Amino acid sequence: MGASNETMVTEFILIGLSQHPRAQAVFFGLLLVAYLISFLGNGLLILLSIADPRLHTPMYFFLCVLSSIDLIFTSNTVPEALANCFIPRPTISFSRCLAQMYIGLLLVSTECFLLAVMAYDRFAAICRPLHYMQVMSWRLCISLVIVSLSLSFLITLINVVLQPTHFCGQHIINHFACELQSFLKLACSDTHASELFVQISSLFVVLLPFGFIVATYGRIGLAVLRISSTLGRKKAFSTCSSHLAVVSLFYGTIMIMYLKPQEKPVSDKEKVITVAYGALTPMLNPLIYSLRNRDVKGAFWKLLGRKLSE
Repeated sequence: MGASNETMVTEFILIGLSQHPRAQAVFFGLLLVAYLISFLGNGLLILLSIADPRLHTPMYFFLCVLSSIDLIFTSNTVPEALANCFIPRPTISFSRCLAQMYIGLLLVSTECFLLAVMAYDRFAAICRPLHYMQVMSWRLCISLVIVSLSLSFLITLINVVLQPTHFCGQHIINHFACELQSFLKLACSDTHASELFVQISSLFVVLLPFGFIVATYGRIGLAVLRISSTLGRKKAFSTCSSHLAVVSLFYGTIMIMYLKPQEKPVSDKEKVITVAYGALTPMLNPLIYSLRNRDVKGAFWKLLGRKLSE
């Protein structure tokens, strides 16, 4: 009798902004532009970081990893969200939903840790410039990336283990894509353990790295104030400003989404905020780092000149 009441889930319905056709048309145009800029910009940063020997430094190694994460993250969700704008009743298979959700969780968690690692890199560059390459050795850089990815994989794996197995209702996800908190609301089985772990892991993944970044930049700020020359202060500020802009945008949007009570239904405003860190942040990252960075612009023109001369 118990088995007969179980619902076999084969697909979910994604609502998105389907109830607002005009808004959905505008959303499609903006999302398409954001995805194209993100794809080209992050792809170009990865290419330049590999091709130009002048960019073979810890800072650009981490930037290359960040661009790779953003490239995979946007490709995981955005193309499908764009296609769904033209489908009256967009659906996603159960297996594809799980893959999209857990890949996204893995990548977002890794980016949280990676931004903290990049803050430490800037601390070493400004506070210990003479010993920078000894402090940020290639062995340490690779180890920090592996640790970030391993912690994120462990958190994602625990979420997989705690995943509910019974679902009821109309299987409607009130979002553009499969997202963990919206997914848990569809479960008929007890989700207390899953929801508790989501809240605890959110604190660990978001607040701890963010607190480390704030503390690190506090120490950087004190070091900058001790620099006597105006040119030296300006150079130090320029070194950190790009990373600070990315951190503010990424953590600002992700804290609004995940460090709040989850009882209420997802509003259209919250869906747009999700798009902000899901599409706009990956789009702005390469723009922020390239437009304010002389080395990246120099590598770009050098590569372009080489291609034109061939």
